[in-house]
This record gives sequence, C-alpha cells and structure tokens, in this order.
Amino acid sequence: MIPPNTGASDWLGLSARVAVVTGAASGIGAAITRSLAQAGAHVALLDLDAGGAEALAQEIRTAGGTALALACDIASEAAVARAAEQVNAAFGPAQVLVNNAGFLRAGGLADVSLDDWSRVLAVNLTGYLLCARAFGQGMRAAGQGSIVNVASISGLFPQTGSGAYSASKAGVLLMSRQLAVEWGPQGVRSNAICPGMIRTALSAKFYEEPGFEARRAAVTASRRIGEPQDIADAALFLASPRASYINGTEVIVDGGMANMLMDMVPRPGYN
Repeated sequence: MIPPNTGASDWLGLSARVAVVTGAASGIGAAITRSLAQAGAHVALLDLDAGGAEALAQEIRTAGGTALALACDIASEAAVARAAEQVNAAFGPAQVLVNNAGFLRAGGLADVSLDDWSRVLAVNLTGYLLCARAFGQGMRAAGQGSIVNVASISGLFPQTGSGAYSASKAGVLLMSRQLAVEWGPQGVRSNAICPGMIRTALSAKFYEEPGFEARRAAVTASRRIGEPQDIADAALFLASPRASYINGTEVIVDGGMANMLMDMVPRPGYN
C-alpha cells in the first residue's frame, strides 16, 4: 500500500475529501478504495463482507491513511441510512460516492426466478439509488459532490443468460444521467463507468483454462484483459475536481472491445 498523498502534488484534489465506496472489500471496489486512500481521501468502505472490508481498512490505516469499514446491505434503506449516519459522525458529510456493489444470478429470461430477478435489481439498481439519496443529501446541501456509478458494458449490450444483470446495469446508466440532470444545478455531478472484461477474483478461474485469456484478449482492440486498477483510474478522475465539467456521461473502459464488431465479421484476405 502506497502512503497517502497529502502534499503539494495533490493533482486530483482529493486529499482530505470524504469518499464512500460500496462493494469495497474486493475486486474493482478494493482497487478504487486503495486509489482514493492513496490520493489522500478519507475512505468509508461499505460491504456485506465485514471482515474483508475491515482487513482493507486496516491496510490503509497501517499505510498512514484514514479508513472506516462498515457492514452494509445496500438493498436495505435502513442499513444505508445507518451507514450514512456513521460516516457523517466519523468524517463529516460525504463528498464522493462510488456506487460499485453488485452481483449476478445466472438465468435466461424465460426461466430466471422472480426472486433472483428482484434481488439483483434490489442491489444493482435500487441500492445505487438508496446510496445516492443518503450520501448525496450532504453533497446537495454543500453545493458540491461527485457520484460515480460503476455499471457495465452489459448495460449497453445484452449479456445472455445473466438474468437481470444487463437490465440492472442499463437502469444504472439512465439513473446516473437522471441524477446528473436533477442534481447538477445543486453542484452534484453523476457519471457512470462501463467496465468490459476485468480480471477479478470471481473470474480468475476462467483464465486458468489454456488459451482462454488469449481468446478473450483477441476481441479487444488493446489485446489484453482489464485489471481492477484500470477501472479505479477512471473512477478517481471522475470523482475529482479535475472532472468538474463532466456530468451525466458514461466512460467505457473495455480496451476497445465495443468497437470490434466489424473486425469479427469474417472477410477473406483481411482477418
């Protein structure tokens, strides 16, 4: 863990800002949390995995940063409200919110159970709204703040067999834009990130299969699989004052995969 940046080289302007990250204990959320802490922010880690969140918070504190770990089910309005009170008591009102927590329950649309469908929407979409309301209240009162919503390339292109996942992420994109339009006049920005193929603990076993990584990398323009840090770098910029005139947009971080359609069409003599 790199010590936090609290000096004159605080180019991003995030030093001493209060930042909340949901789904912070692992994967993309952990990378974003570490990066915010390294930029000097006071970070609050929200996750169902209380032990994992506390372990990362301790890592940050050991490196000289400031971190608070909170067990929280973001699909619960009461739990989110309680977490907001705890963050406010520890650090003051949030100035940055990174909505990142999410999960997938597989199933085709013809047979996915309504329980699975509803649970995914409750976390991946409604949970983002609950957190935006709870932590955005202080931002709106202060007249400044940034919300970064981690969506997915699956919100732009349907991912078959993924139950409500694609629908939930598409909803995040429109909700993010609506937040920008409704809260922008109050100084709050809302933007979204659409990650493509990112190597996380959940997908790590896939890459153990011989040739699998090469096949996946071949459908990206950059010819590589993304890492959580790739998303963290984009999130930090959007969260920072350096992105002060970026509002209501989506940043696709997929190594150019979304532009590969015509390259995948068979053309004799070309590919």
